[in-house]
Parts: sequence; C-alpha cells; structure tokens
Amino acid sequence: MNIFIDPLIVVCVFTALIHFTETISSSMRLTGVRTKQLALSLSFVNASLLISRMSNMLQAPLLGGMVDTSILQNTVNSLWGNFRIIIFAAFIGNLIGAIMTPFAVSVFTRAIRKFDQIGHVPGLIAYGFRPSTLVSVARSFRLPTLKTFRGLSLEGIPTLFLWLNLLMVSIYAIGVLCSLMAGALIPTYRVTATQLSGIVNGIATILFTLMVDPIAAHITDQAARGKRKEGDVRTVVFYIILGRVVGTLVLSQLFFLPGTVYIKGVTLFVRGVFLR
Repeated sequence: MNIFIDPLIVVCVFTALIHFTETISSSMRLTGVRTKQLALSLSFVNASLLISRMSNMLQAPLLGGMVDTSILQNTVNSLWGNFRIIIFAAFIGNLIGAIMTPFAVSVFTRAIRKFDQIGHVPGLIAYGFRPSTLVSVARSFRLPTLKTFRGLSLEGIPTLFLWLNLLMVSIYAIGVLCSLMAGALIPTYRVTATQLSGIVNGIATILFTLMVDPIAAHITDQAARGKRKEGDVRTVVFYIILGRVVGTLVLSQLFFLPGTVYIKGVTLFVRGVFLR
C-alpha cells in the first residue's frame, strides 16, 4: 500500500518546527540570568538551533519542488494560497513555542546546571535519557498561568527595539517565500529571483544585528550583574516572543504580497541589465 503525504503538510510541519525552536531559544536569556551562565546559555542556544537548521535543510528542497511543479503544471496561482498556509504554520510554531516557554526555561535551567556538574555533552545526553530524568521532566511540565504574566513592566526598558523585533520577525518569516513566489511568476529568471531573498531578509538581519540583539543582550547582562531585576529580562523575553507570534500572524501575511512584488521588480531590473 502506497502512503502519500502531501508535501505542503510536510513543509508546514518543518516550518512550524523551525519557528518553534527559534521561539524557545529566546527563553535562554532568562535561563542565563537564573544560572549566571550566560556564555553556556548561548552555547545551548546554538545547539537548539541545530534543529531549526536541519529542518530548514529538509524543507528547502520541498519548497523548490512545489514551485517547479506548479510551473510545469501551470498552476502558479495556487502557490499564493499554499504559501500563506506555510506562513500560518510559522505562526502556529511560534504560538506553541510561546506556550511552552515556561516549561522550556525550567528544562534549560536544569540542563545547564547539570552540565556544569558533568562537564561534557555526551554525559548530559545520557543523563537526559535516563528513565528517572524523563519522569522528573514530565512531572515538571507546566503551561503559562496568570502568575507568569505578573510583574511584567516596560518601565525602564527601551521599547523601540521591541517594535523593531516585531518588524524583523515579520520580514524574516517571508523572505524565502517571497523570492520563490517571484521566481514562479518569472519562471525563466527564477534562479535570479531565488538569489534575491537576501534583499528582504537582509533588512531583517540588519535590524536584528544592530538594533534588537545588542539591547536585549545589554539588559540580560545587567540583570546577570544585579544592576537590573530578573523581571526586566522576563519582560523582554515576553515581548520578543509576543512579537514573533503577532508578527507571523498578521504582518507577515500583509507583507507577503508587497515583498513578492518588490523581488519581482528587482528581478526584472536584473534581467534588463543583461538584455541591453
């Protein structure tokens, strides 16, 4: 019996997993403050993002196959709906990550403290898969409660970087999809369009590198040194994750069409350069 799984479903699962992992990694700032191990927390962030990168590696060929198939079958218009479903999957991944954040902070805090005792990753993995550890982790599972949101205050926290984070996440979630859609609309130059995803994601990367991450890191370092309350880091993590959820639910959907038109226009400009 042949088992057929719709590639769109697979892509949506990988997309949700990518954004779930990235949302969960945002909670590492709070973990670093609680354990006073900021460098080790950063290392754990990079380790957790391996899941995101591997999912992206598996997702990319399927996205390319969807575009190529739609071009061959002359069903390019169907990509508009499919890609919007994929963007919605990104929102689902962020939402699940947001819901799981308190539990993730608890697990990561425990893992970092245990790693400090063991001193190497294989030992930590072996410890993590012990039946007693798995049972203990399962028992510690918890979802956000009203208490989770108490004490959240933007007093003394610059808000511009939180708004920029919202914008950055919204753009970053659609960069590749915009380039693929533009390539489908101009199939003879779809390689050029695909390579132009950076002119969308590049904006998000610049915003994150210059305006978002340094401020969030500064607040985290101040809290670790006792110059700020831990509640400030909780507030920053909350609003960063909220930005991811709202951004992919609303702004990414709004920016998808303009972003596609933008990349299509640049692709046509590049084509004009070579056809003169």
